[in-house]
Amino acid sequence: MADRPDFARIKSFTLRGSRLGDKYEELLAQRGPEFVIDLPTGHDATAIATSARFDVNEAFGREAPLAVEIGPGSGEQLVSYASDHPDWNVLALEAWHPGVARCVARAVRHGVTNVRVIEADAAQALPILFGLESAGLNVPEQIMAAGDRVDRAHQNAGNPRAQMLWTFFPDPWRKARHRKRRIVSESFTGIAAGLLATGGAWRLATDWDDYAWQMRDTVEAAQYFDNPHVGQLPDPNDPEPERGGYAPRWEERIMTRFEERGIEAGRTIHDIEVIRHGRSS
Repeated sequence: MADRPDFARIKSFTLRGSRLGDKYEELLAQRGPEFVIDLPTGHDATAIATSARFDVNEAFGREAPLAVEIGPGSGEQLVSYASDHPDWNVLALEAWHPGVARCVARAVRHGVTNVRVIEADAAQALPILFGLESAGLNVPEQIMAAGDRVDRAHQNAGNPRAQMLWTFFPDPWRKARHRKRRIVSESFTGIAAGLLATGGAWRLATDWDDYAWQMRDTVEAAQYFDNPHVGQLPDPNDPEPERGGYAPRWEERIMTRFEERGIEAGRTIHDIEVIRHGRSS
């Protein structure tokens, strides 16, 4: 079907329990409006309406360089970077309601004010937030055809582009039949490119080998990016062991509980970084 509704889209996450304790409920009621961007929902709780209006500068109350994080979990990376870089705006998209609460709690605890959180499926919401032609599309082939193009008539097309996009330790969807749900995919590369400014960096990390190989293959094959680490840090377990293409650990990517669990389980951490180029596709 060429025009599937939002609720039929493939999701890159599973929602765990959404129940909050009294402490988090009270925190969100008191401090949530400072940090959580309230947007009209789409066909389900993790989608935003295609008509949603979002103004980055208005949301943060200023113009500043922008970093976007997909799936911040408990907000460790989000708040650490925001604290160290008060001159940046840091926007996170988190589909799990308790995760949103934990991000707010961490921001409050560390006294940062340059963080905003949107409770939504990043793959569905980002094209709308940045006014891309893929906004409202659900079929992967249609999303790929729209690519990185901005819809100049879209209400959010004028939003500034991000200088950084982070996709750290996304759900690996380990079973082969589920890998189509992985967020780092051919259809998502155009969305990532569309929200990044020329010269902006897309930084990724995973502790699952086959996802690292897929990430590397996907971003290198995309027409929008350059990999400055081609041939570097070859992985002997890679199907192409001499190929490399992995980045050194970004010095500002902190150790989170997700990474700690991967290391404790004996898994290898792979970092990937690609740069949005401005050449015509």
